[in-house]
Amino acid sequence: MFRKLVAIEPVSLIPSAERKLYDYAQEVVLHEDIPADAAEIVRRIDDADAVLLSYTSTLTAEIMAQCPHIKYVGMCCSLYSPESANVDIRYAEAHGITVTGIRDYGDEGVVEYVTSELVRLLHGFGEEPWEGMPREITGLKVGVVGLGKSGGMIADAMHFFGADIAYFARGEKPAAKEKGYSYMPLPELLEWSEVVFCCLNKNTVLLHEEEMQHLGNHKVLFNTGLSPAWDEPALLQWLDGGDNRLYCDTVGALGGRHLLGHPKVRCVDVSTGRTRQAFDRLSEKVLNNIREYLK
Repeated sequence: MFRKLVAIEPVSLIPSAERKLYDYAQEVVLHEDIPADAAEIVRRIDDADAVLLSYTSTLTAEIMAQCPHIKYVGMCCSLYSPESANVDIRYAEAHGITVTGIRDYGDEGVVEYVTSELVRLLHGFGEEPWEGMPREITGLKVGVVGLGKSGGMIADAMHFFGADIAYFARGEKPAAKEKGYSYMPLPELLEWSEVVFCCLNKNTVLLHEEEMQHLGNHKVLFNTGLSPAWDEPALLQWLDGGDNRLYCDTVGALGGRHLLGHPKVRCVDVSTGRTRQAFDRLSEKVLNNIREYLK
């Protein structure tokens, strides 16, 4: 059992999961607002040996160095790699601090979002149809950049509706080949696709000026990651130089509020993975990580 567990910010646990935290720590402190700065994070952690946080705060090496009692950090958000994490994983590893995160808890809502937006665009619900007259997803050339859990689910959804699927990833995936999905180098994929879904880890940028030129004109680009998959000057040149469209659910994925007013940008400014079911999955995975650590 932990001596003291502190959630330094809202961590989106359902009420029953919050109550369960008291089974794992002698003292539990739950903060309901986001800390203003690093000094406030240090003050909130104080002498806690366990810390919970979501994706809106960052636990740096400097902060952890001032909180020497920390033994465990539970990220109540995605953890894919040290480079994309909002916790300094390298520092934690070097100082014997265990860091856990979760994956695959909000993908279903993201798949529903991209399907909804694409159908509205192709059929012209609320606007002119993308191709002048309504069309189906059937036969649409769909490229997926990053075929992890989220990208794979989007590919499967588009395939269900009859789209032709190609993808780019670190390497060819046998399971995708069995489904009939074609592996392509990134430039070839961008040229071939009518609609591209970028499903990359946070802080992963693959679309530079050359790639945007390969993407070309009259294309639709979706970004489902937590951060932009492109260099902004290259993106703006692509948007302004042709008949193109960009979709993101959050401002973080878009790259900033200054882009919200762009006429070719569609951003709902909502994290579409944050559903009731996602909070259930998140809560259970966070608690399971704590249980496994305490074993």
